[in-house]
Amino acid sequence: MLLHLGQSPNLVVSSVEMAIEVMKNQDLIFANRPSTTAAIALLYGCTDISFAPYGEYWRQVRKICVLELLSAKRVQSFKNLREEEVNAVIQIISSSCSTSDGVEINLSELLLTLSNNIISRCALGAKYESVHENKFGQLSREVFRLLGAFSFHDYFPSVGWMDVVTGLSSRLKKVSQELDSFFDQVIDEHLLRHSKAQDGHGQVEDTSKLDLMDILLLSQKDNPNVSRNNIKAIILDMFLGGTDTTTTIMEWTMAELIKNPKVMKIARDEVRKVLGNKCKIDEEDINQMDYLKCIVKEILRLHTPIPLLLRESSKSTQIAGYHIPPNTKVFVNVWAIQRDAKLWGDPEEFRPERFINNPIDFKGQEFEFIPFGSGRRGCPGITFGITVVEYTLANLLYYFNWELPAGDKRDDLDMTEVLGITLNKKIPLNVVPTIYASPQLENGAN
Repeated sequence: MLLHLGQSPNLVVSSVEMAIEVMKNQDLIFANRPSTTAAIALLYGCTDISFAPYGEYWRQVRKICVLELLSAKRVQSFKNLREEEVNAVIQIISSSCSTSDGVEINLSELLLTLSNNIISRCALGAKYESVHENKFGQLSREVFRLLGAFSFHDYFPSVGWMDVVTGLSSRLKKVSQELDSFFDQVIDEHLLRHSKAQDGHGQVEDTSKLDLMDILLLSQKDNPNVSRNNIKAIILDMFLGGTDTTTTIMEWTMAELIKNPKVMKIARDEVRKVLGNKCKIDEEDINQMDYLKCIVKEILRLHTPIPLLLRESSKSTQIAGYHIPPNTKVFVNVWAIQRDAKLWGDPEEFRPERFINNPIDFKGQEFEFIPFGSGRRGCPGITFGITVVEYTLANLLYYFNWELPAGDKRDDLDMTEVLGITLNKKIPLNVVPTIYASPQLENGAN
């Protein structure tokens, strides 16, 4: 569908055939992302990776982030860090179980804190949150909501002042200021550490301890076009990609498992069978958990974290014989494609079995299943995110049994979605864990 909303042409793509046309056959023409009011305000003029125009700057900063944070080699290097953070959450849940029977916990909040702590340590070298004060994690989720919010200025520039009336402008300003203050503090801390670590030749002494922020700051020497605000935008991108989407996948998975106890039992039995007499899950063990991987795939299909993929045409073109003008916003409706009854049997049902002995993958090559997008603008953090998701879920299933609070019925579990850039669960997941196996406290977990 080509819709003219105000002064903005918008193309809505809801079929596999047209998704292939946009993200494969004409990927270069649709390699841009629209510069929306929210993206400009929150992402430092769209100088992050997600919204930066396709070109040399985008290629340069994307390459840095992939090499230093998102490549398979770097993901493997963060193994101990992930294990420490997941173990810390397991210890928190275990402690809550030991204090009283039937204690209710906000699992959504715990998972958001976990995701935020992992990306904080990988990108910034330290944790900036605790489970009791998850301000930045909540802030990143608010950024996603604002990026998906309606702006009059985007569609009716002549009445853009209505964004002031609706409160969007004040919300953007408030969140932007909070983000800016946080990143200024982090950058200043890194620069101070650099100044203390300089040796006589002006080089950082131990390059093995550099985090992504260090790499970006050092890259300014060879890339003067990378400004302080550019670095803030890129780091924010890593947080957005590594926290809210990852949390959303884990949150929906646990909700669906609790709502479907038979599936929960199969997954739980598989994890515990693979572990056997071991007292700790290694990431290598996940490769033997085929049913768990099917569950994750089904969640990515049914509750795809980013329901609409945004693109923009750089010039005039044709799709299926129809004229598409330049600067047309394109919405690839992943949510509709992955729930298309022509492609998926019983598409509204949570049925992980559909992926058993099914070779289809989510890496952007098969367009009926594109939760991470495809083409030049496909998500580069698939390995990073899926590794966190699978390892966390395996631990939650191994160490605990899960139920809803007393009086709550599975059939009444609220599965309402909140649409922003991501598709979050509207009501946080409050659950009651009971200990199956006592977790071993690892050094450094606290």
